[in-house]
Amino acid sequence: MPDIFKPVYLETYEKNLFGGKIQQAFRMLENCEVCPRKCGVNRHKENSGFCQAGYFPEVASCAPHYGEEKPLVGRGGSGTIFLSHGNLGCLFCQNYSISHLGEGQTITFEDLSRMMIKLHSLGCHNINFVTPSHFVPQILKSLPIAIEAGLDIPLVYNSGGYDSVQTLKILEGVFDIYMPDLKFLRDDVAQKYAQAEDYPHIVRKAIKEMYSQVGDLKFNSEGIAQRGLLVRHLVLPDNLAGTQQAMHFLATEISPQTYVNIMDQYHPWGDIPPGSPLSRRITPLEFHQAIESARQEGLERLDKTGFFG
Repeated sequence: MPDIFKPVYLETYEKNLFGGKIQQAFRMLENCEVCPRKCGVNRHKENSGFCQAGYFPEVASCAPHYGEEKPLVGRGGSGTIFLSHGNLGCLFCQNYSISHLGEGQTITFEDLSRMMIKLHSLGCHNINFVTPSHFVPQILKSLPIAIEAGLDIPLVYNSGGYDSVQTLKILEGVFDIYMPDLKFLRDDVAQKYAQAEDYPHIVRKAIKEMYSQVGDLKFNSEGIAQRGLLVRHLVLPDNLAGTQQAMHFLATEISPQTYVNIMDQYHPWGDIPPGSPLSRRITPLEFHQAIESARQEGLERLDKTGFFG
């Protein structure tokens, strides 16, 4: 018998709870506090906050993606929607033209819902919103339209981890899978490389809230993720990402069953200053030490061993 799975947002829709969530989220745009930066810009009228996003959704690309984590990709791919801009200023962002330069186009809420349905019709296993933190109201407003058109696959919240708990609470009952980054656990590193000194404090609270909503990652009989938490951690040169501390946090304050993707693909791009420790790739030894640190903490649900594995 096939797996019986019902995305959590369908129940929320059936209970007529989307209207209240949408109203609450759009009120947050009036004096913007959607993300932890709380810029205070009225995004109903302007786009001059840190992320440079306005009222309508902005999308850089929409397509099945086969380079995501194994439980998301399966045979049909992960249905990625890359949202423009971002609320972090990571100098090394691999999507620099999207997050920093705002590559993409402004679309309507109906357009965004049609993108979800298109990806669904192509056989994608999920709808994967990449960098959604600053576009939560817009996603919420588009979802009921997509649901009425037949959307019934998991939603993935694929963020940099710089997320407001207040906003995440609005999303309870909407997203099936949370996939945050756990980038840094040192304030000075977060400020220097992402313009967010409070990132370590914020990301800990955000991941705790995400886990409280969805729990450990669960799969169907084919190994496709259906609900739960998946954490990404990019290993950086000179241990700037604080890998040991990150793994300890996940194992002791979240769950020893946390599904983690320890990533080795860092290489210099974006806006790396001359002489920075980030001006080189990581070594095989640095990556193997990162994997070993996870295992020492008791984390065994690792997505892949990476290029150096």
